[in-house]
Amino acid sequence: MSGNFWTQFGGEIATLTLEHLWLTGGAMLFATAIAVPAGIWLTRAPGWAKSVIGLANVLQTIPSLAMFGFLLPLPWLGERAARIAVVALTAYALLPILRNTYAGIRGIDPAVIEVAKALGLTGQQRLFKVELPLAASFILAGLRTATVTCVGIATIAAAVGAGGLGELIFRGVASVDNRLVLAGAIPAALLALAADAVLGLLERWFRAPAA
Repeated sequence: MSGNFWTQFGGEIATLTLEHLWLTGGAMLFATAIAVPAGIWLTRAPGWAKSVIGLANVLQTIPSLAMFGFLLPLPWLGERAARIAVVALTAYALLPILRNTYAGIRGIDPAVIEVAKALGLTGQQRLFKVELPLAASFILAGLRTATVTCVGIATIAAAVGAGGLGELIFRGVASVDNRLVLAGAIPAALLALAADAVLGLLERWFRAPAA
């Protein structure tokens, strides 16, 4: 890309990158706040696990454009495109976080839980002092997958006017301008790689003491 291109569109790329980060970050906060407690609850009520994880799996299979289309007619959501985008991205992020939280806690050696009980730890103490620390690397792996997924799907948010780097991609496709397509696709790919790298480091850090 030429210097003139970056002079003309550099400021817009920066603005749209921030919008992309806001959409992804907001969705990940909501997804984590929903999926981690839900995953913990499922370890206490395993009979619900198949149904709840199955529902999250169904949400994951809905095509992204269809998901945005389903949410458009809803009164409160339809008033602002950003709300539609955040809700849709939250839905797509639920499955990996939920599944990994559930699997991480359920995969803890039962002998460790028995020792914690023998030491007199309450259920809440076992959760925060034993189960969550031991399952942290699994939960972070789910967050890692969900974040990369959200960064990619967030480009579709431009289809409903929610902003983000997808605006450049859609404009580039409409005008058959590969420079605009790359101006949106490259920063989005870099965001996904950066998020994957940071969360990967955290995942390995939490896993290291148990190695």
